[in-house]
Amino acid sequence: MNIDPDKINVILATDCGSTTSKARFFKKIDGEYRYVTSGEAPTTVESPYEDVTLGVRNAVREVEELTGHKLLSPEGIITPSRGEKEGVDLYVTTSSAGGGLQMQVAGIIRTMTAESAERAALGAGAIVMDVLAIDDGREPWEKIERMRFLRPDMILLAGGVDGGSVSHIVELAEFIRAASPQHRLGAGFEVPLVFAGNKFARSHVEKLLDEDYALQVVDNIRPTLELENPEPARNAVHELFMEHVMSHAPGYTKLMKWTPVPIMPTPAGEGAMFRTFAQAQNANLLGVGLGGATTNVYSHYDRKFVRSVSANLGMSYSICNVMKEASLENILRWIPFKIDDADVCDRLRNKMIRPTTIPHTLEQLVIEHAVAREALRLGLEHHKLIARPLLGARRDQSIEERMGGQIRTESYVDIKGMEWVGGTGGLLSHAPRRVQSMLSLIDGFGVEGVTKLFQDSVFMIPHLGVLSTVHLEAALQIFEKDCLVRLGTCVAFSGKLSEKDYGREIASITIKMPDGEVLEKQIEYGTIQRIELEEGKTAEIEGNVASPFSLATAGGSGRRFTAKVEGGVVGILIDARGRPIDLPKDDDARRNKLREWFSGLDAYPAEALEDK
Repeated sequence: MNIDPDKINVILATDCGSTTSKARFFKKIDGEYRYVTSGEAPTTVESPYEDVTLGVRNAVREVEELTGHKLLSPEGIITPSRGEKEGVDLYVTTSSAGGGLQMQVAGIIRTMTAESAERAALGAGAIVMDVLAIDDGREPWEKIERMRFLRPDMILLAGGVDGGSVSHIVELAEFIRAASPQHRLGAGFEVPLVFAGNKFARSHVEKLLDEDYALQVVDNIRPTLELENPEPARNAVHELFMEHVMSHAPGYTKLMKWTPVPIMPTPAGEGAMFRTFAQAQNANLLGVGLGGATTNVYSHYDRKFVRSVSANLGMSYSICNVMKEASLENILRWIPFKIDDADVCDRLRNKMIRPTTIPHTLEQLVIEHAVAREALRLGLEHHKLIARPLLGARRDQSIEERMGGQIRTESYVDIKGMEWVGGTGGLLSHAPRRVQSMLSLIDGFGVEGVTKLFQDSVFMIPHLGVLSTVHLEAALQIFEKDCLVRLGTCVAFSGKLSEKDYGREIASITIKMPDGEVLEKQIEYGTIQRIELEEGKTAEIEGNVASPFSLATAGGSGRRFTAKVEGGVVGILIDARGRPIDLPKDDDARRNKLREWFSGLDAYPAEALEDK
């Protein structure tokens, strides 16, 4: 699509969320693109409205009222602009209304072609409902019954290298044909199916599935064991989603006519912006979209980009699933005051059935932040299952692997190697104190080494992600100037001691502040402390750390270290709590330790930490 960047001065971006439609207004001011204001309104995809454009209009109308800039006409968004105060030069939008893109994925081997297909679907912005594989341990009738129950928006079928197995692909196609899954929108809609497997199996797949599905055949996701080629499948998924799913949702046909840019799923927009920023910084990055229904984790590590969706982990609709997956005990360990187990369960159940409510007490805020830590932890664990080397590809093996006949399949994503960690989503973007979101990211992901942390200012990363596909310069300028909230730097030591070693000195560091002041710090085990360093300022740290601890820096991991640290709205956090973070076993001691950490960082008012 040809868009002349020199002619774009006014931009409107919207996101149609599951509950809220959000509008963000950008303008070119003094030669650079800047965020101006926002508008929000309830999404109107369900009865009695059943027209997503009504919610978009309401959100955009709020922008009109705040700016005096006319944006709407009876036909939709006014484009191109018609002077100083009317219309926009570019309108883009993302959407997750109606549950987003939900897919069934199938491949021959669960840890090989099926996993490659899952990565491709996730990269296209999909929620993967189920992964079907020949070796997934289920009986044929169980596979068929599962597919009948799911009602996906789309199916992605992969399997076999080019010239490899055909019979197994035919078997998978027969499972799909026997199950005859119905579209989520109803029996009258054709289910789109993308085949991205062995090219020699295409005729067999077409014979079995072409009549009953909207079949599209693309290049093999895994043409050889050493090569993964997800882009053709991703592009096909996106095209079919627009044609067969979005176009049938209430009001989307009108919305698609308003914008010259294809509507992008909200998670795909998030991923696009995280990836764009990581590439611009030439850095390893771990990002998260902590939503109400899902937790989306993104990694850009050694120039590999991976996205995962934990569809059962979220902070409103799925909050009870977090409690189930993480266990109530793991949530309670982050709460610094006495509270009855049943009370916490009831609070989380109330949040699930009233997903649009926000914490109205400090007590509830602390509880939700405890849940967020566990959602982040579980989301990263899931992400690491996806972000791992291609199984079956040739590579050098260690002597131990050769002798034992083992193939290492652990994730290549290493938290110690992350230079940036950032997050978006309501809980992080709207935390009353920035240190709360910084601490949630550190604790949830178990950040180690010297890591810069950031968050989204007013939830605009998805908007900038879709904008980056057509105007990269504008997206990066707005991200850097108005979206990116630099929280600061975490200096976290790797290693662990026992609880009885709390207070033992494990490191001594020298911090050379930008104004010339030199700070000498003796670091004790089981502590975390905050040093003020404003955004835009850089300090230098050096020091020694005692065994069994180390500090991962850009130059490696060792006991003697030097590093540069950047400031932010929180500053520098020196974290010597051990990894995994060490919490006392005794409940009273644990609560006292949490109070010590939270009060020392001024994370919550004192009354939020007291026993109720």
